[in-house]
Amino acid sequence: MRNPFVMDCGEFHVNYKQDMAIWKISRVRMRVFILLAIFAVFPMFASDYIIGLATLCGIAAIGAIGLNILTGFTGQISIGVGAFLGVGGYTSAILTAKLGLSFWIAMPTAGIVTAIVGGLFGLPSLRLKGLYLAIATLAAQVIILFVISRWDALTGGTAGMVLSRPELGSFVFYSERSYYYLMFAVLIITALFTLNLFRSRVGRAFIAVRDRDVAAEVMGIDLFKYKVLAFIVSSFFVGIAGALLGHYTMVVSPELYSITVSIEYLAIILVGGLGSVFGSIYGAVFITLLPVVLRSGVEMMSGVFPDLSAVLIGMKEVVFGLVIILFLIYEPQGLAKIWKNIKDYFKLWPFSY
Repeated sequence: MRNPFVMDCGEFHVNYKQDMAIWKISRVRMRVFILLAIFAVFPMFASDYIIGLATLCGIAAIGAIGLNILTGFTGQISIGVGAFLGVGGYTSAILTAKLGLSFWIAMPTAGIVTAIVGGLFGLPSLRLKGLYLAIATLAAQVIILFVISRWDALTGGTAGMVLSRPELGSFVFYSERSYYYLMFAVLIITALFTLNLFRSRVGRAFIAVRDRDVAAEVMGIDLFKYKVLAFIVSSFFVGIAGALLGHYTMVVSPELYSITVSIEYLAIILVGGLGSVFGSIYGAVFITLLPVVLRSGVEMMSGVFPDLSAVLIGMKEVVFGLVIILFLIYEPQGLAKIWKNIKDYFKLWPFSY
């Protein structure tokens, strides 16, 4: 019987199939299944408030995975994610509230529409990169929000639109628990698709474009095709996240998709880890829960220092920014790298040298 306290000291692959497997070690695969089982049963024991936070974390993770495909894996900066979330949310709202279509048709359609819009704004990516491309995507943020705010007949203007929760036959996903399971299913599909994407030719082309676009072009990779394709795939998942978020909050409004949201999503993939699917999930949980933890801390401190409550509330934004700066200075590869360091330490423990 294998000693359960003995850790793997390395990975040894003897064929191409083992080298390309998502989970290369059976023990890792078992851990993943156990984690999935824990996340599947935890709503049975948690309050609605906790389940709601978990749902928001999951929806943010879906959008962050989409953004990471573009920025982390393909090396193209986008600061228009908030607007693309709005495209997904409003598309689903219009299809369900105005045209009476089912959520199950509206959600993938929202992803497709957002992918088309993202592809259009990705067209300048062949000639622009870095800061110039970031400014071009900022233009997308401004233009899309301008259209949403001014097209009153279709979007309701600044008043927004009211959505309903999805239905499946006579069952309505109205409870926090049911919507959590819907989000959980979409998150698993998104993560599996992305993990497999980067085992394919297209995914390897994305990475080649990120690492050295000139060398990739010399090798025969069509830069324009793959750069725009990265925008399309990324925007599809951001649109899906927007549709899920819209039906969860049951309202869409222009102020919900401001530039602040775009910055938060960039913070998610920076804190979680660029070019990491699981890093996107870690970052989404961290950034979504950070304001909640800070607010709880402020409320506790307010009981001791009531005169300082206003100052402490303002400190939340300061702490939020400070955390991001510290990550960029001390661990630019984010939480995914920290988790990898911990695992590597225990692989060698107690022989750390």
